[in-house]
This record gives sequence, structure tokens and C-alpha cells, in this order.
Amino acid sequence: MKRTYHTIERNGKANARKLGAWLSGNGQFLLPMVELIEQSRMAVDQVIGWAGRATVQTVLELSAEQVTGGPPKPGQARPGTVVWYGRQPGTVRLRERQLRVSKPRLRRRGGGRGKEVPVPAYQAMQGQDGGGARMLEILLRGVSTRNYEGVLPEMAETVGVSRSSVSREAIEASKAELERLLSRRLDQLGLLIVYLDGMVFGDYTLIAAVGVDRQGRKHVLGVQEGATENAAAVQDLLEDLVARGLDPQQKLLFVIDGSKALRAAINAVFGSDHPVQRCRAHKLRNVLERLPQEQKDQVRAAMRAAWRLDAKTGMAKLRKLSEWLEREWPPAAASLLEGLEECFTLNRLQVSVSLHRCLATTNIIESPQSGVRLRTRRVCRWRNVPMVKRWAAAAFLATEKHFNRIMGYKDLWMLEAILRGSQSVTRREVA
Repeated sequence: MKRTYHTIERNGKANARKLGAWLSGNGQFLLPMVELIEQSRMAVDQVIGWAGRATVQTVLELSAEQVTGGPPKPGQARPGTVVWYGRQPGTVRLRERQLRVSKPRLRRRGGGRGKEVPVPAYQAMQGQDGGGARMLEILLRGVSTRNYEGVLPEMAETVGVSRSSVSREAIEASKAELERLLSRRLDQLGLLIVYLDGMVFGDYTLIAAVGVDRQGRKHVLGVQEGATENAAAVQDLLEDLVARGLDPQQKLLFVIDGSKALRAAINAVFGSDHPVQRCRAHKLRNVLERLPQEQKDQVRAAMRAAWRLDAKTGMAKLRKLSEWLEREWPPAAASLLEGLEECFTLNRLQVSVSLHRCLATTNIIESPQSGVRLRTRRVCRWRNVPMVKRWAAAAFLATEKHFNRIMGYKDLWMLEAILRGSQSVTRREVA
């Protein structure tokens, strides 16, 4: 049953006019808002987002009324030095859009120089700057430029943002994010651990590096185009880290997925005395996918049990397991033995068990990668490497804001003592 207080109709513009008329007649509710906006003490889009253009128009009307002493009254003389002089088109810049409005026009009585009088609220709204950073933030949350206009709050017909302008501003913002990432200095971070892993974006692959400092905080270190199987690309990434302050003489623990190219690049840039831990999750997966289903549970349990032992005993157990696998599943046996010693680096260094969960796998870097995938999931076509690097850098930095310290971080002082102790031994041996 339709009642007199129902104002919802199918015609959106009619609704907007009704809302504007109601707000104009009940403007006292918006007077505090006018004061806040004119004094620039509140973000405009946060104040007015709930009511759309009708609220903007009403705020402009009320601001103009405060200057002129009241609403326009055609045909009647009004006291005062400032009078209404019609309207003209204008735009208000919100954080993620431009809003077309009809701006009241005011003039001084009698004309003369400086006769145009600005509307205070309109001037304040002009000073609100959203820009490409806010647009990029929205795009990284999963909104494509193709659908951007569809998710803008309130009254899509009033929005003055095109897909091309969104793309341009997002490109400029993502360029700035990439430059910010690749210009970071690393010498003061106090890094103990470096994780390396690759990500695929369409036909392109990027290598990413994430570091952990002595307090357990994670830092995105850099990105480089190329696959983890490309030793030259990995070496370029590591050399860039060194150029930005990562000391190759300071012993670090590297955690990798098992690629031989990664190990070769680490040796080339940092030297072979830096410990490298192979990701046990990758190793387990590589072995199990070469076995029939009925054998997987037994082999999985045996490998996990061996990793809990000391390095010498654990490797002996897995070599024995490989002899058994060799009889019927030679590929699984070969995968098990490949890089076996590096799967026991933590055991050999006698690193605290509380740190094994974070240091024995590449999960620490794969978690940020999940955030990057989430923020870039709506990109349909990766056009070139610069585009991939820009988006990846921006998404990594956005994800970095939500990083937590790694599990077991309170025991990192023991890892630091082990690394620095082994470094002292190495230097004495060289001397």
C-alpha cells in the first residue's frame, strides 16, 4: 500500500530532486555539516557519501544562504552586499570520483572589480584531493577499470570519471609505488632471513624477495622480472638488494623453493658459505606426486618424522627410504635425494624448533603473494613486464601494511647468534 511518506520511485532523478527538496526544507540538520566542510575539518566524501549529490547541492545552497543572508527570492529586494546571481555548472572532487553539481552563483551588489563572490563550501570541496592513490587502492581491492563506474557510491549519472582517466591515474600511482619499493634502503633493517620465490602473472613471471629482521618483522625487499629457473634474473635481483644496502659479508639464512638457479645466484652474489634452507613443503609435494595414492601417507609420515631428527640421523633415514622407493618408483627416490642436505640446514645449525615452522618452508613469502593475487585478481590481460612490475609492487606494498611478525620471533636472537657465530668461525678459517 502506497503512503504519502513513500518517496522511492523507479526514476532515480526524481528521487534525487525529492531528497534535495526535503533537505532544503529541513536544512537545519545540515548546518553543522556546512561548518565542518567550510573549515576543512572533515573529509567531504566521508560526510556526504550516504546522501549523494542531493546532499552536496543542499550544502552548497546553505553555504550560499549564509553569505547572502537567506535563500533567493525572485522579484523581491534583499538587504545586504551579496546577492544571488543564478547558477553555473561545477565539479566537486571527492576521494574516488568527481561529482558534477549545480553551483550557486553569488555577486556583490553594484558589481565592480571582484564582483564574483565564492561559495565557501564549494571552495572547501575543491581543496579535497583524492587523486590516483585512492583510485589505485580501490583497484587493488578487486575493482577493474571496466567496472569502476559501477561501484562508485551513489548516483552513477553524476560521476565524471572515465575508465581511461582511472587507468591513467592508477598507472601514475603504481609507477610511484614501484619506484618507492625499488629505492628502499636495506642497510638499517637488520635482516636475518631472505625468502625468494616466483609468481606468475599471465605469460609473465616475477621473482620476489621478502626479508625478516631480528625483531621478526617482514619487509618486501624487491621484485624482478624472470623465473626462478633463470639464474641471471635471480642474480639481478640479489645484486639490486646488495646495491641498496644488503651486506653480502653479513651472514644470512636464505629460504628457497628448491630451484637450482636460485642456489647458483645466491652463491654468485653472496658466496657459498651462506646457509640455504630448502622448502620442505615443496620437497614433500615433489616426492608425493611421483607416488601412487596408496603409498603417499606412509612416505609423508616418514619424511616428516625424519625432519624432526638431528641432521645426520634424519638424512640417513631418508636415504634408507630412497633405497626402498628405488625398487618400484625411481623418480620419487631421485626427487627425495635431490638437495637432501639443504632440507636439513635448520637441523644442522641447531635452530630452535619454535622457528622451524616459519623457516622450513617458503610460506612466509607465499602469504604475501596470496595478498598480491587477491589485489590483482580482476586484471584480465597483462600487457607487458612494466605493467606486471607496477601492479605487483603496488600490491606487495599494500599487503605489507598488514604484515605480522613471524611465529617464534622471540627466539630469533638464537638464530642471529648462530649466524654471527658461524660467520666468525669462517673468518678465522680464512685468516
